[in-house]
Amino acid sequence: MIMFVDVAFPISSFKVFSYSVPPALTKSIAIGSRVNAPLGKRSAKGIVVRVRRRINFKGQIKDISGLVDDTPILNEALWELISWVSDYYLVPIGKAATAVLPSRFSTGYSPRKVKLVSLSDSGDMSAVDKRAPAQLKVLEFLSERNSPILLSRLNGIVSNPHQVCQKLSDLGLVHISKMKTLPVATGFLDEPIHKEISFNKEQSKVITEISSSIDSNKFSPFLLHGVTGSGKTEIYIEAARRVIAKGKSVIILLPEIALTPQIAGRFKSAFGSSVTLWHSKLGISERAWIWKKICGGRFKVVIGARSAVFMPLKNIGLIVMDEEQESSFKQESPDPRYHAREVALMRGKIDKSVVLLSSATPSIDSYFNQVKGKLNKLQLSKRFGGAKYPLVHVVDMNEELEEAGNPRFIFSSLLQEKIQDRLQKNEQVILLQNRRGHSPVVRCLDCGSMEMCPHCEVTLTYHKKGNSIQCHLCGFCKSPPPSQCKNCASDLMQLSGIGTQRVEDLVKHTFPDALIQRMDIDSAKSAKTISSTLAKFGNGEIDILLGTQMIAKGLDFENATLVGIINADTGLYLPDFRAGERVFQLIYQASGRAGRREKQGEVVIQTYSKDNPVIQSASKLDLKKYYNVLLNERKSLNYPPFSWIAKVEFSGKQKQNVESVSLAVLTSLPKPYSGLDILGPAYCYRERIRDNWRMQLVFKSNKEKDLSGEKLHAFIKNGLKTDKLRKTQKGVRITVDINPVSLL
Repeated sequence: MIMFVDVAFPISSFKVFSYSVPPALTKSIAIGSRVNAPLGKRSAKGIVVRVRRRINFKGQIKDISGLVDDTPILNEALWELISWVSDYYLVPIGKAATAVLPSRFSTGYSPRKVKLVSLSDSGDMSAVDKRAPAQLKVLEFLSERNSPILLSRLNGIVSNPHQVCQKLSDLGLVHISKMKTLPVATGFLDEPIHKEISFNKEQSKVITEISSSIDSNKFSPFLLHGVTGSGKTEIYIEAARRVIAKGKSVIILLPEIALTPQIAGRFKSAFGSSVTLWHSKLGISERAWIWKKICGGRFKVVIGARSAVFMPLKNIGLIVMDEEQESSFKQESPDPRYHAREVALMRGKIDKSVVLLSSATPSIDSYFNQVKGKLNKLQLSKRFGGAKYPLVHVVDMNEELEEAGNPRFIFSSLLQEKIQDRLQKNEQVILLQNRRGHSPVVRCLDCGSMEMCPHCEVTLTYHKKGNSIQCHLCGFCKSPPPSQCKNCASDLMQLSGIGTQRVEDLVKHTFPDALIQRMDIDSAKSAKTISSTLAKFGNGEIDILLGTQMIAKGLDFENATLVGIINADTGLYLPDFRAGERVFQLIYQASGRAGRREKQGEVVIQTYSKDNPVIQSASKLDLKKYYNVLLNERKSLNYPPFSWIAKVEFSGKQKQNVESVSLAVLTSLPKPYSGLDILGPAYCYRERIRDNWRMQLVFKSNKEKDLSGEKLHAFIKNGLKTDKLRKTQKGVRITVDINPVSLL
């Protein structure tokens, strides 16, 4: 019987292509199988989206070339999720599948073999030529070891260990063997972190509610709103214990890789070798090995970043999304531009599992959905173990500036005093400055011009390490920085603004005896470095931990009693409707790192906008009041959570073409339905990135008129003809982003 399949490829087309299946493959192929197939003049990897016995096409049908994977890697539930992602985010199904299966992903991983060497049980040592000192060194080194060692360990002993050991093997003095090495599947899953836990009444109530839902085997979405230090991780572990006891599996989603060592260590303590990690720092071989082991049922708990929501776990009973408000859960580029929160909720529906969204500062969308009853409410209003809330001090830097008379000073007198006090008490300090580099602006004092990126409409940031100016959008780097202004040739160039490197310099100068460590993208580029830094801080080997937002959330250090926020205004005045919400959440979360045990913590918030409602509410840790203000603002402007939004972005090298194509698309749209607002086209806040000019159309569909968002989806699908828009027009690329987290 002849079999045909429809195959989707990871290309910007909604079309699928039909192929015939060679008889030898008919028993192996199924929906979701990855195949190699001819596509034009090349061979490409695609995914089977339909299997059928007949086909109406009367032209030549080509055969698929073969299967990519030797074992099934997609189950029925995961394929259903991919199909939903394709439909909801308006992307071709082949593109949607790349979120699950990256283009370079392969299950054909074969473990690497390494050589081991050991002394032989018998052998005539006199056979060694005394004029061969390298051989004697190796024999002496091996004689002190009771078991075989990696041959590569001899690199520090002799210059060519492979050649030396081969000669010794020929003499019968050493034995060389080979061993398969598995990748470090746990990434930076450090030693287990044990804690003795005794649940309080609030925690026990939450656990009871979650357990009841787990036992019901029904889709149950929760919002766990727990203040910082309330013991949310203990809730996750107890819920996971319940799920695993029922023979089901667990996904834990985290926004920052920096959070992973502590939470992973807690889970390793509870569940041992059934825990693995999944994040961007894993290599191709590690990803392949982990994927195959998950398919085989080896791992029951996967902890990772947003893409972990697509793990091929079977029979999922619990999905936890920690710090669910974080924008890093949204994939900005490339397609599919999905949000892990939306995907997690849909996967929970498909798998009939419990989905636990959790945060001390939930997104305004989740907060509103909980108020409306779309998410079940869980509350932890008290800190775990009787820990007290920190004392919060707000410093008006305008007043400090007048007193100091130095426009470039960084520390207020209060923050400096508090740091000195903590160091004398052998307590630890966390300093937050959410901007990396040394100085964000290099400015001419004569004409006022700034050093701009030649490829983006942004200023270049000075980095002291490497003595260079860099673009944080496209990566452009110039070293050394210019000594003269390119506009007026003045040599009066000033470094303005405050980055983490500049704060680090001042901390080292002000507190020379303190042990200081900076943690940002520049200093912590690997998972190992992140893990090592956090372990040292936890062990008391670091007095002051300085960093960007990656140190502001989820971390738990017993002896950290002071948090200093260098500039709380960073990001506050960006022209984005979520700007205030993000700043509030960051200040609140950072404040929560202080005093999480018996010692009461303190927080010093430095600001030039003391009366701003965001700063006021965050300093009082008054989430409810601020969120009520925020909801009133959003409702009056018809922004989420009171509307569905979508963004259509136009980008291209020629500014004129970007403008003409965006206007042509606008004029081709049908008349908007009642409740739909269309803004633009207008230039994005960052007008040019990587030599591409950017404009956008923003669609806002009021939820009172469009309850489920179906009207907006239909309008974009039909009115914009998305399949056609995926093709470049006049060199202009058009992308659609459903529920964007930013309009910048």
